[in-house]
Amino acid sequence: MLYNKLQDISEEEIDSLLNRGGELTEVKSQVEPILTDIRNRGDSALNFYTKKFDGAEIEQFEISPEEIENAFHKIDEKLIRNLKKAAENIRKFHFAQLPEKLWFIEIEPGVELGQKFSPLENVGAYVPGGRASYPSTALMTIIPAKVAGVKNVIMCTPPGADGTINPLTLAAAKIAGADHVYRVGGVQAIGAMAYGTETIKKVDKIVGPGNVYVTTAKMLVRDKAEIDFPAGPSEVLIIADESADARMVASDIVAQSEHDPQAVSVLITTSDILAKEVKDEVIRQSAAAKRHEIIDKSLENSAILITDTVQSCIEFSNRFAPEHLEIVVSDPESVLEGIENAGSIFVGSYAPVSAGDYASGTNHVLPTAGYAKIYSGLNINHFIKYLTIQKITKKGLENICDPIISIAEEEGLYSHADAVRLRFDH
Repeated sequence: MLYNKLQDISEEEIDSLLNRGGELTEVKSQVEPILTDIRNRGDSALNFYTKKFDGAEIEQFEISPEEIENAFHKIDEKLIRNLKKAAENIRKFHFAQLPEKLWFIEIEPGVELGQKFSPLENVGAYVPGGRASYPSTALMTIIPAKVAGVKNVIMCTPPGADGTINPLTLAAAKIAGADHVYRVGGVQAIGAMAYGTETIKKVDKIVGPGNVYVTTAKMLVRDKAEIDFPAGPSEVLIIADESADARMVASDIVAQSEHDPQAVSVLITTSDILAKEVKDEVIRQSAAAKRHEIIDKSLENSAILITDTVQSCIEFSNRFAPEHLEIVVSDPESVLEGIENAGSIFVGSYAPVSAGDYASGTNHVLPTAGYAKIYSGLNINHFIKYLTIQKITKKGLENICDPIISIAEEEGLYSHADAVRLRFDH
């Protein structure tokens, strides 16, 4: 773990923190042939790559309603209640994001403009597997789509070597409202959703996080299916001052680190004392953690930085553009006001990233690797289109005919001008 004063860090070390997440181009040559094969051979290619990468022989990719229903009976009732509670909060938050269905404004007499939204018809939700199962991601990707009104939401998730899916993930898919669930993961799942196969219907948009291979695949299929944004290894940046609790801050660094060996955790603080205490606590907590091998590897990517002012913390955070940003200072509102780039923000000692990951209600599918500078986290707007409307009377067209005609003729589009003139010729 890098531990130093911000002003003493080399440009190379800063670049390593800012240009994190791995180059998608590094795996492009491996991903492209798989996508091409899926496009050409459909289910046959899906079987081949599922056997190759997951070790599973699949007879039926779609998971039956009976198998999903049976999953509920394998799960503790308390866990189901908690899953439903999390789903309820996620649903409430995303309902609050819904825009007005239809609105109009009179620009001038006789010219009334409006907007309505229309949901996408088919959406694919990718839910990772591999190192862990992620029922929470099923909730986060499917619920907003259904709240937006998407008619058909499918979910793809990698199978185990025995061809089964974690029962809790299946339960989450049902609670969230998935219309179809498929046991297929990785690049092959992205290709199947983008191009369609004999079994899996092509979708209009693909959402959900994944490793560098999945993310690269998403970027490569954008000519056939839109995506949410690149979402790779998880990360957190914590802005803290002397008021922060070192044990709590360290616990959030350790929690973030257990996601993936490539996960990144950064603490930037104005307190030398806090920095030292957090470093010691991270060492102690990581040694006792169940996933300590993953955590130890992840901590190699991480940093504790010390600076003189809170403003310097804010400026570095905006350059870093973290997926998750925690603000743990005595005056959080002043820091919040200066933040421009972040996927999701957590304010106060009792707002750990874990809350947003599971049950507070905000979405945990967020842009990583600095993409928070240009993308928003998953939200209702990812699942809807906006249609503009114009209601114009004869008097209204008279009021705007001069700018229409003069600008159209200046552009050399004389028939555009004539289309207005002829309406008044008679």
